[in-house]
Amino acid sequence: MKIGVISDTHGNVPALRGALEFFDGVDLIVHAGDVLYHPPKLGCTDGYDIPAFVEILNSIQVPVVIAQGNCDAQVYEELLNMPVQAPYAYANCGGMGILVNHGHLLSRKQMIELGKRYRASYFIFGHTHIPVLEKVDGLIVMNPGSPSISKYEINGRPVPSVGIITKKGARIISIEDGSTILEISRGAG
Repeated sequence: MKIGVISDTHGNVPALRGALEFFDGVDLIVHAGDVLYHPPKLGCTDGYDIPAFVEILNSIQVPVVIAQGNCDAQVYEELLNMPVQAPYAYANCGGMGILVNHGHLLSRKQMIELGKRYRASYFIFGHTHIPVLEKVDGLIVMNPGSPSISKYEINGRPVPSVGIITKKGARIISIEDGSTILEISRGAG
């Protein structure tokens, strides 16, 4: 069992392609929102191409679960061959409950409370474009960062990232070189 976790792609084709290279063999892809629309305050980035992005996303052969982000306009969602769920998406894969929300309206405490209430193994969020991977009372809270507009830096350079979940745990990786940024085990602790 392998799950790809992504967020904040903002319609960037090279970012999506880079992420999908690490999602080979996944059973499910979870997207925590801000899929297509690029808000005016961020401006257009190199690789921003809604029609090409939609074509790639729609061609993915495994289930894709998407939680609506604050930048996901309904008119863009109509282009997708998969539902964009709001404000939460929920999936069960390999016996693990996965609760997803973009995270722009929830505090860390609220995310943890909701994850526990739904007996989820993972609470996945996005919005900040900064990777997070922590365990709280058995719940793993995960933000995969962003493969397109990363706000996470190493040595002054933005590092685009995605997440991978397996039965053993989760890790967040750089899509530039596949290196592990953060890693956590599902075991006790």
